[in-house]
Amino acid sequence: MSEMNSAYVSSKGQLVVPSRIRRRYGIEPGTRINFVEEDGLIILQPVTKEYIDSFCGILRTKPGGRSAVKEHLEERRRERARENAK
Repeated sequence: MSEMNSAYVSSKGQLVVPSRIRRRYGIEPGTRINFVEEDGLIILQPVTKEYIDSFCGILRTKPGGRSAVKEHLEERRRERARENAK
């Protein structure tokens, strides 16, 4: 079940995140917050260590495969070689 929390926007456009939400999601002073618009909703995504760690390994190369970076660099070399051959 969802629980609703409310806050007011100040005249400077600032928004205070309720303390219960800050504690639950590890939001501390200086934490970056991403605002995502989706299907008429505004989603606040704190960029915490846990959020960043969730992406670790997402681009990991499969055994026997090549990394995306190496593939990109090889493609750029081929393009330069074609341009220099003209």
